[in-house]
Amino acid sequence: MGDPEYDEARKVFNADIDRRPALIAQCVSSGDVAVAVAFAQRNGLEIAVRSGAHSMSGASTVEDGLVIDLSAMRDVTVDPAKRIARVQGGALNSDLDAATQAHGLAVTAGMVGHTGLGGLTLGGGMGWLSRKAGLTIDNLLSAEIVVADGSVLRISETEHPDLFWAVRGGGGNFGVVTEFELRLIEVGPSVQFGLLLWPLERGVEALQALRTVVGDLPPNVNAMIAGVDAPPAPFIPEEHHFLPCLGVILVGFGTEDEFDGVAERIRSQSRPLIDATMPLPYTAVQTLFDEANCWGNHYYDKSCYLPEFTDEIIEVVVEHFARKQSPLSVMLTYRLDAAYCEPEEDATAFSGGRSPRYIVFLIANASEPSLLPADREWVRGFWEALRPMSMGSGTYVNGITEYDEDRVLASYGAAKYARLAAIKSQYDPGNIFHRNINIKPA
Repeated sequence: MGDPEYDEARKVFNADIDRRPALIAQCVSSGDVAVAVAFAQRNGLEIAVRSGAHSMSGASTVEDGLVIDLSAMRDVTVDPAKRIARVQGGALNSDLDAATQAHGLAVTAGMVGHTGLGGLTLGGGMGWLSRKAGLTIDNLLSAEIVVADGSVLRISETEHPDLFWAVRGGGGNFGVVTEFELRLIEVGPSVQFGLLLWPLERGVEALQALRTVVGDLPPNVNAMIAGVDAPPAPFIPEEHHFLPCLGVILVGFGTEDEFDGVAERIRSQSRPLIDATMPLPYTAVQTLFDEANCWGNHYYDKSCYLPEFTDEIIEVVVEHFARKQSPLSVMLTYRLDAAYCEPEEDATAFSGGRSPRYIVFLIANASEPSLLPADREWVRGFWEALRPMSMGSGTYVNGITEYDEDRVLASYGAAKYARLAAIKSQYDPGNIFHRNINIKPA
C-alpha cells in the first residue's frame, strides 16, 4: 500500500467501487500468476482477478486481499492464414479488434473497446457479431489457465475437455485464464451503421415497428433496440441533442442493399425523428460507446432475458425509461438468434439457453456520485416490472451485479450447475476463486 503507484493501480472502471487490496500482483506471465496464486493461499489472502476491471459489482478487486492484475498481459498474435488469434488474458476488446482488423478479421467481442476480453469471454461474450458468429465462447478453440494448485494447463476439446467445457460460460470459477485461442471470420474493414430514434411520446409506435423488423433480420445485420439520450453527434441536428429517445442501432456486415432494405422496412412502419445511416470502420463501431461509458463514472446494472417483445413489455419500457434522471443511463436490448442458437444447449456451460430471445440490459451511468442513487432505484424498479414477463429467474451471468446462490442456480439450471460444481470440486476444491458469479464445489 505504500507504493506511490498504488492508488492508481487499485482503481477500477466503476467509481462506485472503492476497495483497498493488501497487495496487487502485476503479472506478465502465467508463471507470475501461479506464484501469486500460491502466495495468496499460503498467506490466507482472498484473491480477485483483474483483466479489464469492468466488473460492475467490483469482482476484479478486493478489500485487504490480493489482486492478480493481468493488465500488462495484452499481446494479441494473429495467424491470418489459419484465421486464429492468440490473446493474452489482460487484453481489451480494442486490442483484439486492432490486431484482427489489420487482416480484415474479427470475432465476437463486446461493444465497449476498453472492456477486458477475459471476463467477457468467460461468461459468454455478446456483441455485434453474435447473430453472425455466435458468442465469443463459441469461437474459443483453446485456453491456458492457472488452476488453484498452481498448475498451468492448456485446455481444449481434447485436453482437459471437462474444464474447457466449464470455462465457456462458467466465469472465473476455475482458475485464471492467461491466454485465449480464438477462431476468426472475415469482417470489415468497413461495415454499415444506422441510428434511428423516436421521441418518447412516439415510443409505443416505434417499438411496435421495431419488433416487426428486428424479429426477422438477415444474419448479416444486427440490431439493438435502445433507450438513450440522443448523442451530440455531428449528424444529429443540434436541437435534438440529449433528447430522451427510443430507437434502434443497426450494424450490417453484408451488402449495402441488404442493410438498406432493413432500414427501409423500419421507416415504412414508422418514420423516425433521427435517421442516420452511413458506412463506418468496424473498429469505429466497436468504440462508439467508449466515451459515454468512460472510466470514473458511477455504474449499476441489471439484466433479464425476454422471450418476445410483447405489447405489455413495450408499455413497461415506455413508462419506465422516461423515469431515469442521468442523461447517460440507458436501456440496451440485444436480439439473440441465428448463430447464437446454433450450438446445442449443453455444448458449453453458458447460462440461460440458446433459444431465440432478447436480452435487456438496464444500466445506470452517472458522471457524479449524487446522480447514482436515483438511477440505481430506476434500474431496480424497471427490472422488477419486467420480471413477470421474463424467461424465469435466470439470466446471462455477465449481466448479474447482485446475486445469491439461488439466482446463480436458476441461471444455469440444476443439471448444468451440478456438472459445474463437480468440475469446481476437482480444480478448485477450496473455492479460492470465488469473487465471481460463484459456483461452490460439490
